[in-house]
Amino acid sequence: MAIVIDVNDRRVSLAMSGDTPLLWAVREGAGLTGTKFGCGKGLCGACTVHVDGRPVRSCSFPISAVGAKKITTIEGLHGHGEALRRAWIAEQVPQCGYCQSGMIMTAAALLAEKPKPSDADIAEAMTNLCRCGTYVRIRRAIRRAVSGPA
Repeated sequence: MAIVIDVNDRRVSLAMSGDTPLLWAVREGAGLTGTKFGCGKGLCGACTVHVDGRPVRSCSFPISAVGAKKITTIEGLHGHGEALRRAWIAEQVPQCGYCQSGMIMTAAALLAEKPKPSDADIAEAMTNLCRCGTYVRIRRAIRRAVSGPA
């Protein structure tokens, strides 16, 4: 039996078991490879997508839990995502870049909830891991996305 989910405003029919992680539904089923596999345990955040606008670690979220909720991946991110992408480039955030789609998805959810976040809000929301340690540049990029170019 196929499972149908809404990914980036497109209905995708998946021939996958309900316990399949959303990550694999997005990557393999929908062909959207911007969402990355990191730890497989929901800890690092490389796999972050939005489920009805909220950031979710897709490697530990079964597709059976999606139901009628809307999934947004980095490929379908608009609004705050555009400002964040420009800020990420301006602040030269990525080094290896592997975690960046998850970082941007988490930051976009933060800005949707708190358009002018404090440093404490940013620190609380940005729990994703970056092996390259670009946290200072990530914070600057979020600030730049909020206020525009410095």
